[in-house]
Amino acid sequence: MMFFNSAFDPVLCRSFPTYLDGAALLWFSKIPADSISSFEDLAGSFIEYFAASRIYVQGSDYLSTIKQGQHESLKDYMTRFAKAIVEIPDLDPKVHLHALKSSLRPGKFQETIAVTKPRTLEEFRKKAAVQMGIEELREARRAEKQPLRKEEKHPKTPNQKDNKKPFKLTPKYNAYTQFNSIREYIIKEILNAKIIKPPSRVGSYQDQRYVDKSKHCTFHQKFGHTTDECVIAKDLLERLARQGHLDKYISSRMQQTRQNTTDLQTEQNPITTEKVKPQPPPTRIVINCISGGFAAGEYINSARKRSYRTMLMVQTMKEVATHQPAIPGITFE
Repeated sequence: MMFFNSAFDPVLCRSFPTYLDGAALLWFSKIPADSISSFEDLAGSFIEYFAASRIYVQGSDYLSTIKQGQHESLKDYMTRFAKAIVEIPDLDPKVHLHALKSSLRPGKFQETIAVTKPRTLEEFRKKAAVQMGIEELREARRAEKQPLRKEEKHPKTPNQKDNKKPFKLTPKYNAYTQFNSIREYIIKEILNAKIIKPPSRVGSYQDQRYVDKSKHCTFHQKFGHTTDECVIAKDLLERLARQGHLDKYISSRMQQTRQNTTDLQTEQNPITTEKVKPQPPPTRIVINCISGGFAAGEYINSARKRSYRTMLMVQTMKEVATHQPAIPGITFE
């Protein structure tokens, strides 16, 4: 290191580049000739050129701008705070401790510091180390509970393929009725007439964000498929047609064909809804009786009444005997 006791400008100007290096020396080599008249001009030009590269020293007030974030861990906050105090020379430890405590995020650790009131930075760091261990343990447990599948963490895009096989509904009927109107119109009509109710749960079809918006189902009120493509709506209309609720949407020829088909099915699979009445037992013998005349030979009212009652008694007994079940025969060997 050289010391100059003389204030002679030529000496100072010639010795100045010996202290330069890198970009500063490159700048000095590009100074135009006869552009510097004194060392004061040289120093001013140097300061003006490298003013942007000047290192600004922060004051203690800068620490008040450092706050712990809402989701920032205590460890990250302490690391960021330590980097900031390096730029502040001669920082008072009391100011340092006060800034650390006042910038904490509201929570249990801040309440603990407010109650215990650490007086030195060492006491504060010990309590902070305990809290950082608790936060790391919580983070490790949270990571174990999170699903490991990446597709659950990131939403699927239309270009991504799903490994699961799509669920496909199977029609319930082998043959379907031909209507004289489109299914979409019929669905709207029977919904307005309250013959059917709209589905309480619209179903788990494709994600509506990635479906074809040009296709819409009137029954499910969903995009991605049309009413004619909807198997559930198709089966519903067929069931209502077979129950006779949609006759006005079916041509007369189709009604006759459907009736013939129904009759044929009834003949092949007869179903008797009424209970078959039991047949009376066969008649074993017929006994003819003659009721009339008077044995006394006298025609009086009392005799006529007795004869009439006798006739009624015979008829009643005949009817009772007719409906009696057949008595099984007893055979002795």
